[in-house]
Amino acid sequence: MMIRAGFLVACALAAAPAFAQTPTVTQGTLESRVVTQPVGREIAAIASSTTEPMWVGYSVPVNRRDQDGGCWADSDVTRRRVGPLKLEGSDTLFVLYRIADRTVQRIRIASPECPLNLGGLTLRWLTGVRPGDSIEYLSTLATGDSSRRLANNATMAIALHSDQQASDRLIALARNAKTSDARGAALFWVAQRAGDKAAGAITQALEDPETEVRKKAVFALSQLPKDESVPTLIEVARTHRDPAVRKQAMFWLGQSHDPRALAFFEQILTQ
Repeated sequence: MMIRAGFLVACALAAAPAFAQTPTVTQGTLESRVVTQPVGREIAAIASSTTEPMWVGYSVPVNRRDQDGGCWADSDVTRRRVGPLKLEGSDTLFVLYRIADRTVQRIRIASPECPLNLGGLTLRWLTGVRPGDSIEYLSTLATGDSSRRLANNATMAIALHSDQQASDRLIALARNAKTSDARGAALFWVAQRAGDKAAGAITQALEDPETEVRKKAVFALSQLPKDESVPTLIEVARTHRDPAVRKQAMFWLGQSHDPRALAFFEQILTQ
């Protein structure tokens, strides 16, 4: 029986994706296990059975358009470098959850090059996590009754996944998330990924019922490639019903330093 169990574990590890890396940890304990169910259920089971604070984590393929080499870690909704630049960086991302009081209270992301200081806690490391399951679980944290910080970090983690499902989920969040904060955060990352569907999702958000979301949609437009963003911003500046949105479009056109923007401003000033 022990031989058979060892064989099954070995097979599972061999079948696990190539991105299943194990982190280097300091000041804490690393426990590794193969997931046997969707990661959301796995984390829920771990949270319900633990009485002490701990971390749970796994690795997924990273969106190379957003990848930095070397050791970096998140800081709320941005990333900050905490180590030297590695020109040929890893193609994976660590997603880490802090669990306390039987709930996920914090999400961190980091590159595999970063040693993880656990501060005396345990890290339960999950191997064989499917990227689609990771995106599904993070989406529940981005759209549920999570704190603003937790929801924003969940959205950022989704955006860094290489899976195409991440783009689709971000667009859905930008359109349908319950709060303006969640919709605005998703819009930002939709623009960063700038896929074929991005412009349509952002344009739709220009009609969001919340003024702040509409203004964030204008910023998101400014992040698209200039051949997409500049003509659309000019149209928004000319025709949008909301003066605050038109003002935002004018501002980001001014930041673009694009000749088409200058021609538009000249036209306005000489009318």
